Amino acid sequence: MNAPFEMEDSARDQSFTPAPSLERRRLRAYLLLVAVDIAAILVAFFLAGALYLGRIPDPQALRQAYLLLPIFLTIAMYQGTYSLRTLLDARYASLRALSALMIAAALLAFVAFYLKTSATFSRVTLTLGLVLSGLIMVGIRVAAVRLVERRWAGFVRNRLLILDGGPDLPIAANQRVEAARFGLDPKADDPDHLDRLGQVLLNQDEVVVSCPAERRDDWAFALKASGVHGEIVSDTAQRLGAINVHRYEGVEATTLVVSAGPLGLRARAAKRLFDLVFASLALLVLSPFLFLLGLAIWIEDRGPVLFVQKRTGHGNRFFPMLKFRSMRVAAQDAHGTRSTARDDDRVTRIGGFMRRRSIDELPQLINVLRGEMSIVGPRPHAPGSQAGEKLFWKVDSRYWHRHALKPGLTGLAQIRGLRGATEEEHDLSDRLQADLEYIARWSLQRDLAIVWRTLFVLTHERAY
Repeated sequence: MNAPFEMEDSARDQSFTPAPSLERRRLRAYLLLVAVDIAAILVAFFLAGALYLGRIPDPQALRQAYLLLPIFLTIAMYQGTYSLRTLLDARYASLRALSALMIAAALLAFVAFYLKTSATFSRVTLTLGLVLSGLIMVGIRVAAVRLVERRWAGFVRNRLLILDGGPDLPIAANQRVEAARFGLDPKADDPDHLDRLGQVLLNQDEVVVSCPAERRDDWAFALKASGVHGEIVSDTAQRLGAINVHRYEGVEATTLVVSAGPLGLRARAAKRLFDLVFASLALLVLSPFLFLLGLAIWIEDRGPVLFVQKRTGHGNRFFPMLKFRSMRVAAQDAHGTRSTARDDDRVTRIGGFMRRRSIDELPQLINVLRGEMSIVGPRPHAPGSQAGEKLFWKVDSRYWHRHALKPGLTGLAQIRGLRGATEEEHDLSDRLQADLEYIARWSLQRDLAIVWRTLFVLTHERAY
């Protein structure tokens, strides 16, 4: 398949159409399989009661289904019944489903025996219900795999092959990009180049780079900074028979896995759910206050209420970050070249009040709902931000790695007091270390703790 990008005359002016997210499709497919399995068990036991006892519905048969369902779903979730491979391999998917069903039935019989309720169970309806459930589940999985092959061309993960002077590998990839043609340079360390690369990598599940040996280090760094699963073709690894590498079946190619996203699918889903719930509730509760604050901003100098600034976000891609305007209209710094200092002459009276309590950041709850930000994560910076007299990424090249997760309203650095103007280089280095620590040790419990600590800090300190 051709890469879904539209070319213009110059690589620098390329505009990219991101690949559609197959992760969302996979999530919908998993949820649909769960729903179908629930329906399969209920229908199977409904039919079992009707066929054996002639009752429609039979309360005893349905009671068995209700008891079986939570046990089956728990086991199925933990043994990979709803996983990537189940969308590709009908035999594997069927065996996983049948295994979960048999284990659930055995546990149900065990519990019923010890609770002395097995005498009220009809063995015939239980057996017939299990057989019918298994047949329906197998049929559904065979149909699901065929549907994936027909509708998704057999791709359940986006795989991008980037050709940067290396051989064109005959591997299955639904997008292929020539680096030179699209102006992709892994050595480039400025925000514009990295945003271009980030747009190409958007929604990619796997990225394979074919390049000369001298460019492998650069691509490894760029892929780590983008927070994607990245592989680099290595003929050396193939000759040495290296372990912990990826070998493509039927193709004389071996790749070194050099990067992976910091969070798995379940972790990302949990974090996104937390973001949506928290941001929605916060906007609902704070809406009267936000309206009055916006009115006060407008009354002071009749300027726009919101300030929109380009910031670097997840995967080093730019996004428009929203803030309440705290500076005079003529003094706004769209590029963030000058850090805001205490007693800054550009700040309005209402702006000073907002900044002392970080209230000007509240419109970013909308960024969270749009999926551009998270409640907790590294704070997003403007492309022109400086520490001392150096641009942020010139202080420490690891700066780009902080964008492996979505930026946040608050973060580990903020609750440690590492905020405000970056007047010295160490001001950035300390924050960067905290951001990288957060990414490496993420957990939902830690997000909750950071939010709680942030609320405490905002109500007990007068931070700028």
